[in-house]
Amino acid sequence: MASLTGKTAIVTGGSRGIGLAVAQALLQQGAAVAITGISQERLDDAVKTLDGGRNLLAVRADVRAHAEVEALFAQVTATFGGVDILVNNAGVGVFKPVAETAVDEWHRVIDTNLSGVFYCCHAALPLLKQRGGGWIINISSLASKNAFVNGAAYCASKAALNAFSEALMQEVRYDGIRVAYVLPGSVNTGFGGLANTKSEWALAPEDVAEVVTDLIAHPARSLPSRVEIRPAQPPRKS
Repeated sequence: MASLTGKTAIVTGGSRGIGLAVAQALLQQGAAVAITGISQERLDDAVKTLDGGRNLLAVRADVRAHAEVEALFAQVTATFGGVDILVNNAGVGVFKPVAETAVDEWHRVIDTNLSGVFYCCHAALPLLKQRGGGWIINISSLASKNAFVNGAAYCASKAALNAFSEALMQEVRYDGIRVAYVLPGSVNTGFGGLANTKSEWALAPEDVAEVVTDLIAHPARSLPSRVEIRPAQPPRKS
């Protein structure tokens, strides 16, 4: 795999789970990496885990807040000189029946999983164009195409993210900016506060991180714009 030395990546939601694994993989390839999160404690723990030295920047930022996203990109640019890769991973899940989902819970899911991606892409595009191109990789979910009971808000947010990614991909491909979205199945992270009882068969966060680094390694002539990854042997349905 080609080295990412000299490249700068932003990974939102990079303090744990998939985001942490992606940040680690990018650091191992030589990139400078900025991670975000809304918990300073988790960010501090991630910095210790990643041990990226001067190549790592941790910024407490909520992607739902446009001003915080703008400040994030300004700080990353001031620290590393620009942006080459954006991995939109920050996400939340509220898993309740629609009738029991509070309005603020709906907005938390949509504003994080969809509006936050828009804010980050909006801030990143001028910087990527200045570099002559780059990558935007959005972490979606197989839930975007396989809706399930009690997942209306989450499934809707990820389905919309897919459509956003497809449209953006077509808009910026001639600027040398490649847009892809990754649809993982069950990942062993305990996402959304759900009990984690699937460690023996689920994907590991590192599996998704490998997809991200594989995408970035593709030659400039190719654009694998959508990748689905799922457990090889999930429990059989009775």
